[in-house]
Amino acid sequence: MSDPAPRPATASPARADGDNRYKAVQAKLRKLGQAMDDATLELEGLRRSMQSNASRTEGVAADIENAELDPKFVEMTNLASVALGGAAVEVRRLRDTAQETADLTHQTKRSHAQLYGALDDIRSNRREKTPKPGFFHI
Repeated sequence: MSDPAPRPATASPARADGDNRYKAVQAKLRKLGQAMDDATLELEGLRRSMQSNASRTEGVAADIENAELDPKFVEMTNLASVALGGAAVEVRRLRDTAQETADLTHQTKRSHAQLYGALDDIRSNRREKTPKPGFFHI
């Protein structure tokens, strides 16, 4: 059975702060997308491991039954196998959600770049200061 590697309590893919500059938002979206891609891979590994353990446990239950041990041990081992199989199904759902979130994050990053990339290039490459947002609002 695989042991999940704990992450430090302070680890986060992207800080949620008030920095909404173009490059900062792009960096946060990139970090979030990468973290979700990594989570998807880790969850798939966990699912496969759980499914494998469920299959092995089912085989152990059959071996226990063939050895004519107490039926309660066969039942408990079968229940463990079913629980592992059910957990693997739920991990697959979680992996699917993580993958969907990663896909949406990458799509959002591309949309953000398409909408604001050219504006950031203009603002970043001129010497004059840019007025604060709302300055031209009448």
